[in-house]
Amino acid sequence: MKYILALDQGTTSSRAILFDVEGNILSLAQREFRQYYPQPGWVEHDAEEIWDSQIAVAAEVLKASGADASRVAGIGITNQRETTVVWERATGRAIAPAIVWQDRRSADLCDELAAAGLQALFHESTGLLLDPYFSGTKLKWLLDHVPGARTRAVRGELAFGTIDSWLVWKLSGGRCHVTDPSNASRTLLYNLHTAAWDEDLLKILDIPRELLPEVRQSSEVYGLCEPDLLGAAIPIAAMVGDQQAATFGQACWSPGMAKNTYGTGCFMMMNTGSQAISSNHRLLTTIAWQVGERMDYALEGSVFMAGATVQWLRDGLGIIERAEDVEALALSVPDNGGVTLVPAFTGLGAPHWEARARASLFGLSRGANRGHIARAALESIAFQSADVLRAMQQDSAGALKELRVDGGASRNDFLMQFQADILGVPVVRPKITETTALGAAYLAGLAVGFWRSKDELAAHWQVGHRFEPAMAEAERARLSEGWAQAVLQTIAWGRAQA
Repeated sequence: MKYILALDQGTTSSRAILFDVEGNILSLAQREFRQYYPQPGWVEHDAEEIWDSQIAVAAEVLKASGADASRVAGIGITNQRETTVVWERATGRAIAPAIVWQDRRSADLCDELAAAGLQALFHESTGLLLDPYFSGTKLKWLLDHVPGARTRAVRGELAFGTIDSWLVWKLSGGRCHVTDPSNASRTLLYNLHTAAWDEDLLKILDIPRELLPEVRQSSEVYGLCEPDLLGAAIPIAAMVGDQQAATFGQACWSPGMAKNTYGTGCFMMMNTGSQAISSNHRLLTTIAWQVGERMDYALEGSVFMAGATVQWLRDGLGIIERAEDVEALALSVPDNGGVTLVPAFTGLGAPHWEARARASLFGLSRGANRGHIARAALESIAFQSADVLRAMQQDSAGALKELRVDGGASRNDFLMQFQADILGVPVVRPKITETTALGAAYLAGLAVGFWRSKDELAAHWQVGHRFEPAMAEAERARLSEGWAQAVLQTIAWGRAQA
């Protein structure tokens, strides 16, 4: 066996990467799929489009590398989390569009649950907050609005899953309806302390138990891929949420180590080891992964708009033609010219959790131009991440020594230097920035014996570039205070419109 195949199913594209035993990338393929916005605040995907794009790129990397599918030791899956799919067990067809993690349609339901005094129960049981971000209220919305869905679910005709479950179902020809703790812990339905679906929360949300997948380890063989899909019956050997996968791929295996992924959103995760730390600063307590009998936990802060903010500059404003053009445009001006962008296009995530907040642009003058807006957009990504890190450090009572980074926007040197400056700690970018897929590959490889231990894997992680903070403390404080005031004004406006 010579290869591990990682399937990296993201919010805007599906990717597949073939790795060798040294952790080197042999072949990579990527395919975007459509985003649907049927109403303000709604975001949907076509689950079949996701599947078609994912299996297509998997076949593409095997063909491009000349790899024989029979030499692939295992498949590791990592996925956009919280995106919710319900499908028919008999046909494998989704009964409605997938509701994406960014979707806010269940905000009123979350408010009703909180008003009923249930916030503490959900938080204590799941480590999460009552927010439409998570799968549970999305699932309830589908059961409430798709005719006959709840009745069919009780009869066992339907299956629910996040994208990991959907892909494993399709890969296995419908034989495996499974998920792992990293994904289950993002549903508002899974109890962190009992490591099981929570019957009380299922009852509150009126979700039939018959819908739910079996929860398995993050690293084990769940079944075999249908041989006619890729040319061999390859073991499906890992599934893990994308942010947990990136944390594993960044070798953040010890408590106190943290990474930040700059993708569509921004996701910072700090390993807390075998202890599930409850946050006092509105962060999430989540399961990082389960390997063998050991469950590892993490604190996480989620920023909803990171790379998506750059997409808005491209698609919404038209001030850049390609996403990679944003760095040059930002550097065309010496500073932001007093312009601050709070990109709350789909609300604010951690540590604010304001579902109804909307984006605001402050400080415009007649001298403001495209460069100032582009610079403010990149700075907003770093400011949001800094808010999360400060909360994380307060919860964990520890100072971060460095922040490991990955994701598409981590290749933006201006952003990474500004991130180091505004945090006041080094930002470290690895040589291989495809750490999300790498984490899934590592977990699959461990399950099938392709790699023997984490010690063997640790030798693969290497520093690509280290960004040292260079900003004066007074300037850091001034910029951070300006950002804080802009966020407060954005939240106030959103509440006034509610």
